[in-house]
Amino acid sequence: MADILFQLGYIQKGHLLTVTRDDLVGQYIGHTAPKTKEVLKKAMGGVLFIDEAYYLYKPDNERDYGSEAIEILLQVMENQRDDLVVILAGYKEPMDKFYESNPGLSSRIANHIDFPDYTVEELLKISKLMLEEQQYQLTPEAEVALTEYIKRRKEKPLFANARSIKNALDRARMRQANRIFDSRGQVLTKKELVNLEAEDILQS
Repeated sequence: MADILFQLGYIQKGHLLTVTRDDLVGQYIGHTAPKTKEVLKKAMGGVLFIDEAYYLYKPDNERDYGSEAIEILLQVMENQRDDLVVILAGYKEPMDKFYESNPGLSSRIANHIDFPDYTVEELLKISKLMLEEQQYQLTPEAEVALTEYIKRRKEKPLFANARSIKNALDRARMRQANRIFDSRGQVLTKKELVNLEAEDILQS
C-alpha cells in the first residue's frame, strides 16, 4: 500500500511503519510524548499503520496516557497532512466506539473502509497455504473436520478471521506432534509425519 501511494505521488517515501499502542503510549508522566513523536518522525513521508488503534483510548483508566498520544496524532494529522498518511486499523465495533469517544479523530479520517470477514471457503484456502508453508497437509477427513470447525468458530464471539484459524492450526500441529510421539517405536512414513488427521482438528 505504501509503495502504491508513493507511485501515485501521495507520499514522499515508500515506507510503511506498523505500530501498536505499546509503541506510542508511555507508562508514566512525560513518557508518552517523546515515544509518539519519535514514531511520527520515523513515519514522516510515508505511511503510519496503527494496528488495533482502539487500545489507544482507555476511558476507564484515569492514569492512562493514551489520550496524550491521540492529541499529538491529531496535531500532526492537521498540521502536516501532506507529509504523512495515517491508517487506523481494528475490528469494526470497537473502532466505531473509538471514533465516538474521539470526535476530533473521526473528523480527520477521510475514509472508513469496512472489510468483510473471510468466507469459510476463503479461510480453508488460507489454512492450506499456512500449512503448506510449514510442509504440512490435511487428510480429506481433516479437511472436512476443519471446514466444520471454521463454520462453528465464525459464529462465536471474538472470532479473529485468519488469526483464529492460525491458532487452531497451531494447536492441531501440537496434537499431531504428541500423537506421533506416543507412537514412538513404530516406523512412520513421511506422509504420516506431515499429515494432519481429523482427530488433530476435532479437539479444537
